[in-house]
Amino acid sequence: MLRILLRKFLEVFVFLLFIMFVSFLFIRLAPGDPVLTILNVDELSVSQEQVEALREEMGFNDPLPVQFGNWLLDFVKMDFGVSYSTGQPVMQTLMRALPATAELTMGALLVMLTVAIPLGSLSALYRGSWIDQGSRILSIVGAAVPSFWLGLILIDLFGVRFGNLPTMGRDGFTSLILPSLTLGLAISSVYVRLLRSSLLDSLSQEFVRSARARGLSEGRIFFLHAFRHSLPPVITVFGVSLGSLIGGVVVIEVLFAYPGIGKLVVDAIRQRDYPLIQGYILIMAIVVFLVNTAVDLSYRYLNPEMKLKEREALR
Repeated sequence: MLRILLRKFLEVFVFLLFIMFVSFLFIRLAPGDPVLTILNVDELSVSQEQVEALREEMGFNDPLPVQFGNWLLDFVKMDFGVSYSTGQPVMQTLMRALPATAELTMGALLVMLTVAIPLGSLSALYRGSWIDQGSRILSIVGAAVPSFWLGLILIDLFGVRFGNLPTMGRDGFTSLILPSLTLGLAISSVYVRLLRSSLLDSLSQEFVRSARARGLSEGRIFFLHAFRHSLPPVITVFGVSLGSLIGGVVVIEVLFAYPGIGKLVVDAIRQRDYPLIQGYILIMAIVVFLVNTAVDLSYRYLNPEMKLKEREALR
């Protein structure tokens, strides 16, 4: 276990260094000038001398390697800079918006689990029945429907026609219902099909037939053997698709005006807020890495064969 953790720490160091360099380079090469955005040249009359003075003060006249070195040095000191748009420290701004994004993500995952586990399990247990056909049709339709379109339908249905749920902002539990439903239903279709396929493979394994021969009940066989055996592929896909989930959170936060990190970074992109964009990319990279590390470590519990392979490799 210690060797695995040390290898993971080395991987995260190289990974973060690469992410920081690529994000810094792409942001600096993107069109637009943050100095002109800060000065609001469309609304105020500013001279070229004022523009150049601010550009010099912010370090934009330095060569790109020097700018990256200065930013990397600040990062080592845990200084992510100050947001151009809010005038507050980047980490403070991001941490203030993080709870809203965490709530939305957890709500979407809860909806996904509530939909995917029953439908995928019933579809596998009653293969070829109307339950199986219905769940497969729903999963195909769900995969084909864009999340923003589904969100617009839910806004029109529950916000306009019925008027019983809020459609914008973050004001209590009810404000979380529609965004969570939109994102959770959008991602659940993938896991319904994946869980069905994985369960069908598990139910056809030799250990399931052996458990039936020993007289174990079907419920015990399903939950303690087949279901557990089918989880590693599902968790693997979840780790791989985490980036898509983060992108979906951004879209949903903008659609429902939910004040999370996703909406914050979209506003930062419009305002050319470089420190805030770089801080967001770095935090999301760390989140993705930690989740994938947790996925790798969970295999040791869900798949005992990996423990045996690791012990044999260390001998």
